[in-house]
Amino acid sequence: MFTLEIDGTAVAVINGTEEVARDLFTCDGFKEDIQAMTSEGRPLWNGTSELKVRPATEDEIEVFEDALAEDDADADFETDPRHAESEEDEDEADIVFLLDIDEDADDDALHS
Repeated sequence: MFTLEIDGTAVAVINGTEEVARDLFTCDGFKEDIQAMTSEGRPLWNGTSELKVRPATEDEIEVFEDALAEDDADADFETDPRHAESEEDEDEADIVFLLDIDEDADDDALHS
C-alpha cells in the first residue's frame, strides 16, 4: 500500500502497486479533485506542492483496512453492484482519505 503525502501531511492511502499509486495520484483528474476537495475549509492540495508517494505506514494501513471493513459492513451485498464478483475488480485499487473531507454545500442542498 502507498500513501499520498502533501506538505508533510498524509492525505490518502491506495492498495495498489507503487506504479498504480503514482499513476493515479498524479493524473490530471485526481489533481483537479484534490484541489477542489477541502478538509477543515482548506484545499487538500494547493496545486503547486509536491505530491509525494511513499510506502504506507502500519497505522495508515490499519486506517485503510478499518475504513474498507466499515464500508463492507454497511453495504447491502444483495443489491450493491460494487460487491459483485468480477475479474475486473482484481485490477481496481481502493483509495481511503486519511483526512476528514468537508461536505460540499451543494450536496447538502440536494439532500434537504
